[in-house]
Amino acid sequence: MSSSPGWTGATGRPTRILLARHGQTPLSVDRRYSGQGDPQLTELGVGQAERTAARLAAQPHLAAVVSSPLGRCLATAERVAEAAGVPLVVDEDLIETDFGEWEGLTFREAAERDPDVHSQWLGDTTVTPPGGESFAAVRERVERGLHRIVSERPGGIVAVVSHVTPIKMAIRAGLNAGDDLLFRLHLDLASVSDVRFYPDGPASVHLVNDTSHLD
Repeated sequence: MSSSPGWTGATGRPTRILLARHGQTPLSVDRRYSGQGDPQLTELGVGQAERTAARLAAQPHLAAVVSSPLGRCLATAERVAEAAGVPLVVDEDLIETDFGEWEGLTFREAAERDPDVHSQWLGDTTVTPPGGESFAAVRERVERGLHRIVSERPGGIVAVVSHVTPIKMAIRAGLNAGDDLLFRLHLDLASVSDVRFYPDGPASVHLVNDTSHLD
């Protein structure tokens, strides 16, 4: 795979990370906080997983698949690994945010339950949901996971199947963006994004929230 120099002047071969979000679950249908619980995919979600897996498995020179440990991600990741004949690695650092006592609640329900904390949480990544995990903590572990992928497969192409918050964190790292990105970036279910980490320059983002494979 060749890589054209960009405005940064980086000419080394990047580690290319294809980020895929899992398919639909009952909690996503109702727009409820879905963190480290493990709901199964809906019938539509299974179809989304199949199409996303087919897209990722068709990527030339795919070296590995790395997945969150939750079933809604493994449903895609296992299909990719089997179809492409590449290793599947389960990485706990790529699991979704622990929403604590907000798990399973809608936005409104969480806001009514803990109005002050919820309001602060929407603007401050260090704020932790009751019994849960802050976005700052998620960022730390996701960036640790990304570093591990890049160091273990330099110059390779890796499919990562994860959740909305970890994928946003990966895109944030690629853009070197601020915290506002987390609250302004929309990612569809079963979408694919593409972030590349160069050995001799900054990372770059080549694709965000592509769902063309679902049409």
